[in-house]
Amino acid sequence: MSLSRVLKAYCIVGCAAFGVLTGSHAVGQEYPARPVRMVVAYGAGGGADALARTVSEALTQQTGQTFVVENRPGAGGIPAADMVSKATPDGYTVLLTDTQYVITPALFAKLPFDPRHDLVGVSLMTRVPFFFAVKTSAGIDTLQQFIDLAKANPGKYNYGSAGIGSLHHIAMESFKTALNLDITHVPYKGSGQSIVGFIGGETTVTVASLPSILPYIKQGTVKLLGVTSAQRWPQTPDVISIAEYVPNFDFTTELGIMATRGTPPAAIAKLSKEIAVALKRPEVVDRINNVMGAAVVGSTPEAYTSNISQNLERYATAVKVSGAKVQ
Repeated sequence: MSLSRVLKAYCIVGCAAFGVLTGSHAVGQEYPARPVRMVVAYGAGGGADALARTVSEALTQQTGQTFVVENRPGAGGIPAADMVSKATPDGYTVLLTDTQYVITPALFAKLPFDPRHDLVGVSLMTRVPFFFAVKTSAGIDTLQQFIDLAKANPGKYNYGSAGIGSLHHIAMESFKTALNLDITHVPYKGSGQSIVGFIGGETTVTVASLPSILPYIKQGTVKLLGVTSAQRWPQTPDVISIAEYVPNFDFTTELGIMATRGTPPAAIAKLSKEIAVALKRPEVVDRINNVMGAAVVGSTPEAYTSNISQNLERYATAVKVSGAKVQ
């Protein structure tokens, strides 16, 4: 074969290889090239749904592709997580979930997916604390006063939660155990029902998010005793952190986006970066802070995946302390 033909052959092979490489690079850069389905582990109208719709609207504007919110509530988020764990790993079906994702494995002996391996983090978006609250008519003004009364009157007081194994339940049981308090748990089917029961006088204390009880606080009928975050919450600086009484006490709902394992790293990185941009938009920050009562976080995929791994271990211990069991 002549030298010119050899060079021509090398050129054809080389150009073809270059085309493949640049073509695959372009595909990664083009994500998302079609609509993305954001599966939410909770029903419409709640905090997770509100966050999903707020962020998905921003992502739609930023990328030019539609981000569609799909609610799949029930069973501690298991159906939603299972669905996304079995989706095609291309980044076009992602999961919006919260701390219940790391609690559920400690409650169920068997799950249809592996929470440690089948999903990977994309971005930890927000944190939301809970508050211990009482009605002002109870005559309890401080957390210390409540602790003293509970110690002096074992079994007299009760509290309501969103249900057995909920973060509300785990947080209060950890508080009780640390201080050796005898307070009765009254589980409800959801946080909404627990608030109704609390306002109706069925429970002495409620464990709730700020937006859910804010109207009653403004009316002067409900008083905050403490917040479950590690430090005092910026929106309520006068409300003490329970960690001031119980060292290392930190129970906040963390909401984030996860993707099916095997999703191309380029797609995960692109989505994470777009979420970071969305979380800095003034209208998004305002809604998260002032409407949802949450704090904006934003993280790398690696940081969120590590967070999930650590919390799976942490909450396995917390669930044992609580004694929570799914019937």
